[in-house]
Amino acid sequence: MPTTAASSKSNAVGHDMSVILVTGSYDHEIRFWEAWSGICSRTIPRTGESGQVNRLAISHDKRFLAAAIHKKILIYDIVSTASEPFVTLEGHVNNITSIAFNSEGKWIVSGSEDGTVKIWDLRNPNGQPRSYENGAPVNDVCIHPNQGELISCDQAGSIKQWDLTDNICSHELTPAGDIPIRSITLASDGSCLVAGNNKGQCYVWKLNEESTGLPRFQAVTRFLAHKKYLTRCLISPDARYLATCSADTTVKIWSISPMYDFKEEKTLKGHQRWVWDCAFSADSAYLVTASSDHTARLWEMASGETVRQYNGHHKAAVCCALHDGAS
Repeated sequence: MPTTAASSKSNAVGHDMSVILVTGSYDHEIRFWEAWSGICSRTIPRTGESGQVNRLAISHDKRFLAAAIHKKILIYDIVSTASEPFVTLEGHVNNITSIAFNSEGKWIVSGSEDGTVKIWDLRNPNGQPRSYENGAPVNDVCIHPNQGELISCDQAGSIKQWDLTDNICSHELTPAGDIPIRSITLASDGSCLVAGNNKGQCYVWKLNEESTGLPRFQAVTRFLAHKKYLTRCLISPDARYLATCSADTTVKIWSISPMYDFKEEKTLKGHQRWVWDCAFSADSAYLVTASSDHTARLWEMASGETVRQYNGHHKAAVCCALHDGAS
């Protein structure tokens, strides 16, 4: 994540664009931060507009920021100073809970409380999105690294794999009956899936290729991550750690062994209220978190300490996005 002075000087925008850190809040604002100084470098105020910011996603080439705001997806140009989105995607009829860019930036997937998963073609933003009927409010959705499958989780306790070639739900899991699954995360190599539910329980599956003859989802373990509501789980880019965020104000860091044993390594303490979201740096050495205490924090994984706090939101900070890798 550290950058050279030369890279920041060469940037015409006037601050170092090699690290993009963004937060969204119930105050309706989207804020860009200088990661190391803690200075807010740009605010998208959305003055007079309704709708809280639910989720944020940065495209892999660092050009675009997608914000899920109530029933719409607003896409902003990251290097622009304009407060207006250049694309607005409309089609969901209820709160959007999750968004993600595909690796080439050609499409975005979204999940919503309206019970659908939608794929939006960014090359034809005015066209109709592809829609999958999930049958229950969708809480999270992620794109498999092969870019040909989606995995979603929902309020009815189901996890579904959607095959983009055949346009079908090809697998369904219900690890804890009808207890809502709040968050899911896939390892960067597609080898492992973790799901966290409303009771703070985490479930882990090994993902096998169809050619092995083994089940696609092979249950390997489960563990209680938090005694209160779990809000987000996220596997680090190097697939060595899992971060879990909770209503108990903490973030826990779990090491992942090659045999999929999960061991609690650290509890990150500092936030005063619910922790809603987190994002890892590309090298897995840092973690950003967003909390109802109105702040975001940058944590150093090695020490478990807060190295920067981002103050500026005047309501709960509920989502964050970080991209400091190669674009």
